[in-house]
Amino acid sequence: MSEQNQAADQQPIFNIQRVYLKDMSLEQPNSPAIFLEQEAPSIEVAIDIASETLAESIHEGTITITVTAKIQDKIAFLVEGKQAGIFEVRNVPDEQLELILGISCPNILYPYLRANIADTITRAGFPPIHLNEINFEAFYQQRKQAIAESAAAKH
Repeated sequence: MSEQNQAADQQPIFNIQRVYLKDMSLEQPNSPAIFLEQEAPSIEVAIDIASETLAESIHEGTITITVTAKIQDKIAFLVEGKQAGIFEVRNVPDEQLELILGISCPNILYPYLRANIADTITRAGFPPIHLNEINFEAFYQQRKQAIAESAAAKH
């Protein structure tokens, strides 16, 4: 094998193989009475990211977002969506892989999930909710710090 071919084989590779909606659920426990309420709902948003190795250099990244809308103490709706993608990542050091799966993959998946959640809420009969942009680098750093603090507290 020539040096040039060998060098090409060692180039970092990042490919999106597939982006898909893995799960979407909607609950409206107080419908139709909730539609008669005049008050605007309060909105809570929870987010989680995860990744899993499927095969050598093939990883699934997922983002899960739960949106809960309440009017006083009654749930107007609860939407949970999980957007996933299959990514090929080769020839990168482990610390770089962690950053790619924790930051780059969620950045790719989030716009799809954001649109799917807005669509689901609209189809449920409520005004659309457009989720804010998320800084996944800051989110990643906060999670890493929380895990480190949790581990330190156990010792």
